[in-house]
Amino acid sequence: MEEHFFQCPYCWEAISMLIDYSVPHQSYVEDCEVCCNPIQVTLSISEGELVDFNAENIEQ
Repeated sequence: MEEHFFQCPYCWEAISMLIDYSVPHQSYVEDCEVCCNPIQVTLSISEGELVDFNAENIEQ
C-alpha cells in the first residue's frame, strides 16, 4: 500500500488515499475526506508503478 495525493473534483482540496499496488486495475467510489462528496476513482498499476489515475465527480 502506498499513499497517493490528488485534488478533489468537488472542493479542490488536496486529499490522499492508500493504493494497493497488488491489484492492476481498480475502479471504485470513495468519499472526499474534506467535503464528503463521492469520487469515482479509476487507476491502473503496471510493473509496480501507478500508470493511470483518474478522480472524477459523480453526476447526481
